Amino acid sequence: MQPPKAADASDAGERPQGDPESSRSPRAATGSPRADGPTTSTTGHLAGSTLASAEAALSDRVSGDEPLLPARVHRPSDLMRLLIGVLAIAVLFSIAAFAQGTTTGLEDDISKGTEQAPDLLIKIAGLVSSIAVLLVPVAFAIERLIKRDGLRIADGVLAAVLAHGVTLATDLWVSRTAPGTIQDALTQPQTAGGLTDPVHGYLAPVIAYMTAVGMARRPRWRVVLWVVLLLDAFAMLVGGYTTPFSIILTVLIGWTVAYGTLYAVGSPNVRPTGQHLMAGLRHVGFRPVAAMRTEDAPDHADQNDRGRRYLVTLEDGPPLDVTVVDREQQAQGFFYRAWRRLTLRTLTQRRSIQSLRQALEQEALLAYAAIAAGANAPKLIATSELGPDAVMLVYEHIGGRSLDSMEDEEITDDLVRSAWRQVKALQSRRIAHRRLTGDALLVDRSGRAFVTDLRGGEIAAGDLVLRMDVAQLLTTLGLRVGAERSVAGALAVLGPDAVADCLPLLQPIALSRSTRATLRRIARERSQREREAVVEASQAAKQAKARDAEEAAEEASQEHGADSGSVLATDSGAGAKAGAKAERKSLRTEKQAEKRAIDDALEEAREEDLLAQIRREVLLIRPQAPVEPVRLERIKPRTLFSFIAGAIAAYFLISQVTQADFGAVVEQAEWGWVAAALGFSALSYVAAAMSLLGFVPERVPFLKTVQAQVAGSFVKIVAPAAVGGVALNTRFLQRAGVRPGLAVASVGASQLFGLGAHIMLLALFGYLTGTEKTPDSLTPSRTVIAGLLTVAVLVLVVTAIPFLRKFVVTRVRSLFAGVVPRMLDVVQRPQKLLTGIGGMLLLTGLFVLCLDASIRAFSGPDVPQLSYASIAVVFLAGNALGSAAPTPGGMGAVEGALTLGLIAVGLPKEVAAPAVLLYRVMTLWLPVLPGWIAFNQLTRKGEL
Repeated sequence: MQPPKAADASDAGERPQGDPESSRSPRAATGSPRADGPTTSTTGHLAGSTLASAEAALSDRVSGDEPLLPARVHRPSDLMRLLIGVLAIAVLFSIAAFAQGTTTGLEDDISKGTEQAPDLLIKIAGLVSSIAVLLVPVAFAIERLIKRDGLRIADGVLAAVLAHGVTLATDLWVSRTAPGTIQDALTQPQTAGGLTDPVHGYLAPVIAYMTAVGMARRPRWRVVLWVVLLLDAFAMLVGGYTTPFSIILTVLIGWTVAYGTLYAVGSPNVRPTGQHLMAGLRHVGFRPVAAMRTEDAPDHADQNDRGRRYLVTLEDGPPLDVTVVDREQQAQGFFYRAWRRLTLRTLTQRRSIQSLRQALEQEALLAYAAIAAGANAPKLIATSELGPDAVMLVYEHIGGRSLDSMEDEEITDDLVRSAWRQVKALQSRRIAHRRLTGDALLVDRSGRAFVTDLRGGEIAAGDLVLRMDVAQLLTTLGLRVGAERSVAGALAVLGPDAVADCLPLLQPIALSRSTRATLRRIARERSQREREAVVEASQAAKQAKARDAEEAAEEASQEHGADSGSVLATDSGAGAKAGAKAERKSLRTEKQAEKRAIDDALEEAREEDLLAQIRREVLLIRPQAPVEPVRLERIKPRTLFSFIAGAIAAYFLISQVTQADFGAVVEQAEWGWVAAALGFSALSYVAAAMSLLGFVPERVPFLKTVQAQVAGSFVKIVAPAAVGGVALNTRFLQRAGVRPGLAVASVGASQLFGLGAHIMLLALFGYLTGTEKTPDSLTPSRTVIAGLLTVAVLVLVVTAIPFLRKFVVTRVRSLFAGVVPRMLDVVQRPQKLLTGIGGMLLLTGLFVLCLDASIRAFSGPDVPQLSYASIAVVFLAGNALGSAAPTPGGMGAVEGALTLGLIAVGLPKEVAAPAVLLYRVMTLWLPVLPGWIAFNQLTRKGEL
């Protein structure tokens, strides 16, 4: 436990008069109401009268305040239910759209099964259910208002209003623009003409209201609720006023809107207050006097579920450390843990969520097991529930400081070895801690280390998890005392074999979230120091160059004055040539000297990262130790995103392709235009080389650059389009003799200028496309105006929101820090700048011509020809989507965008689909084999 923090003036509430310690006493967590006023009791094992009497007995003994609990909390469980509801609605629409036979058969079966139902029974059921479905919510609202719980009723009313709006929007969409299969699945024809409502306008708001107010969590009301809903659904279904899919959609909309409302506005906070804690301690046999919060908020993201901690003073006996865990705190980080569980191997991850009872039992078991193993751990002496939504764990008070709160000078070698002895004791009984960060290590007044926060640990852990604990503690201590002392302590306690076995686990993915964040911050600081060293070396070299130039000019002027009378006119030409040659040689020498100075400064400033230092220290003891990282990831995020995006794009592409008659299209194809498309695609690599070399002042072979661009066509297949080319060009320039920093700046300058040219060309061709239908007017189309207004709104939103503004400014500043100086160097060489600009424009033009040739290859005499402006707009928009897509080469995204774009500008889909496929074959698939050959050749020669 950390020592309690003193309350500052902003947190001070009413304190007892005459208390000399009141101005400097810690926060007392015993008498504070919530921010929304008086609270009702939620203590589970205590009856209402017992809790009331306990709080009354304490009211004259304990006073003070704790930080006000928020009136409302945003529960991750509500967000999860919202996402599940949206997914369920999407699945329902998919079934209705594509499984028409299933929906029709289900409706026929229900119709046949209910034909024999008495008409009188149906009418009575409809009358009773229609009345009850309105009376039940009103009755529940009256009960809640009597118990002064009006906030829940307000939440329910808001959810009902929003559900009604969603219902109206869904009805409008289904009746006007939805596919016919969806309309058939959600509506029934009426005898008087017309169709039934796809979503019931009164039932969805009622469901949203009852879900938002929490009726389903009360047994008696839950029974009444389900009886009414089933009766109403039965009456409408049998009477032919709805369909099964319409009923399911109505329930899903009400349920989803309710949880979306609860997550947006927050649910009323039912966390136990300090008074509930004191009453709970009384109930389990303690006599508390005061309870003080020992921390304000977690320092790291992975500490959110550790619970609230209190230091409790008793009437007699030593103080206690009490941890209170409630459902909201336990659910913190749920989505992060679920993501880790999805992407990492199962044996490295614990369950993403537990019930309160499971969390209580696990922490108690681990506390007893740790002490039985001989480790220094807080002794658990009592546990109890504080109502249905919280539990408390009572420990003996240790009285110490966490490792994070200690200064580096205070962490001695004895303390390091003491921490390792605790890990050794735990691992002797196969106990894994799973989160050995600095806040989980407590140091008492005598200097002994204790392990805390055992809730995330594991009994009977496997070897992999135990080795992860060793890797985590090596990194935690290395961040504080350095790699050498951290490894030395581990070797002294665990031995060289146990330490060497953890090297394959010494990778960021195996460490805690807070440790990874610290390593990233240190890496950014290290990179910043390296950049500063390079800048200083470059400035020093330029200053030395300027001084040398001044001295040389003075010497030249003196020699010229002394020898001016003896210089013959016939030797003036030869002297000028010799001077120019000497000047070029001197310039090359100065550049080489500047490069050596920068390289030396970079080498001196370069620092080894902490994990590499730890590996080096261990390998000094065990040179044969395995260092190959263990694969912990089940699936990489990029792979998952690529699979999802590819599946979505493939669905839309196949839906377009299956409607085209390829046999007839191929028979009518003009192979001359196919050859032209191939030629334009081949010339694009020359243009790409020009666009890159135009931003590289150094001399780089042109043909080798063209070969590198061909190799990039192979790299695009295994990496996203916006990533693979950048990495390959940077590597190629470095191998060609360009310094790493300048290579990155050159590629960045090319990409930045290309982005600007892309946007300008898109705007220009979009404007021209809008004026094509009205040649006498230069008024752009409404689409262009809408696009420009959308961009303007996005810019205003980004500049108005501080978080987004800071995010954009930080990245733009870092981009301009390296790219702008490089662009200034290029501007001083007009020939280079012209080459770069011309290459970019030529590259865009060749791709547009390739797409145009692909269209003409499948266009018959009856197909209208598209203008180059329209094709350019479609290409530029599709290329932008392909660069943003996480799929290799923009697969799926580019095909879908180009196909839809060509159809939108008037090309028949029977021609658009094969034209896009031919274009992608020419620019993506056909160059793969030449790209693979070029890539291997450049790699063998050391040029990549």
